[in-house]
Amino acid sequence: MADLNALHHFTSPYPLPDGFIAYDPIYAHPLPEGHRFPMMKYELIPEALIYEGLATPNDFFSPPELDETIILWTHDEDYWQRMKTLQLTDREMRAIGFPLSAGLVARERRIARGTIDCAQYALAHKSVALNVAGGTHHAFANRGEGFCLLNDFAIAANYLLHTGQASSILIVDLDVHQGNGTAALFEQEQQVFTFSMHGQHNYPFRKETSDLDVGLADGISGKEYLQLLEETLPPLLDRIQPDIVFYLAGVDVLATDKYGKLKLSLADCYARDHFVFTECKKRNLPVTVSMGGGYSPKLADIVTAHTGTYRAAIDVYR
Repeated sequence: MADLNALHHFTSPYPLPDGFIAYDPIYAHPLPEGHRFPMMKYELIPEALIYEGLATPNDFFSPPELDETIILWTHDEDYWQRMKTLQLTDREMRAIGFPLSAGLVARERRIARGTIDCAQYALAHKSVALNVAGGTHHAFANRGEGFCLLNDFAIAANYLLHTGQASSILIVDLDVHQGNGTAALFEQEQQVFTFSMHGQHNYPFRKETSDLDVGLADGISGKEYLQLLEETLPPLLDRIQPDIVFYLAGVDVLATDKYGKLKLSLADCYARDHFVFTECKKRNLPVTVSMGGGYSPKLADIVTAHTGTYRAAIDVYR
């Protein structure tokens, strides 16, 4: 990881975005026909939010590409340079799961910048801001995997630390898959606390060590899941007292998910999100949200669950 004391030419925060939802059409990157990643959801989520009256066009902002200096505050220079020049190996790209292209790299840079901008908005307004994409928690300093090239939460957290906008950060990762890249990136960073609640017997099969890991048995019910979360999150918030919470709201916890192995309903997923936002709001904590994974066979189930996260955020914060 790059030295956070080396400011290079970048020493001041980016300007605040006008809206609280980060989205750009580049998020819906074209993939080969039959690819298992549901990329179309990134087109449908903004449409659904507007159709359901949860957002207006003015609530969205399009993030520009992230300055590579900031990327190097989190990722190794060799890895970034080979990614930027499209020289990652076939083996590396098989682990990531996407075909490498200049468009894909540009997409990753915009997503990461969107999470930074959301974090700045949330801090400035003591509110919530959401990135339609992101949650790329399987990206390590020197490699990517699991559809993740650049770790947007790690990049944004390091950005806030580097620019003096936060000194204590809590990452709440409720994707069904452990945030292994995030855990490894912050293993030695005392100012960032990583909490991952995930399927114990699910990908990644070699887990890293978060500051707090809660492994879930296959087939856990929504009631059991919510009870565990209710027992774990409030005391954690009180103990850490973060300046900001980064919330990864993966919807691969649904019973319909092809890879999740859990038994949560859409109502359970909404209740989970509402609980997280309520506990943060009680403590006057700003929250930055990235959507994370979701692999239900019906795209409508994925989009409905993701829009439920926005509904919960708006119900609590706005």
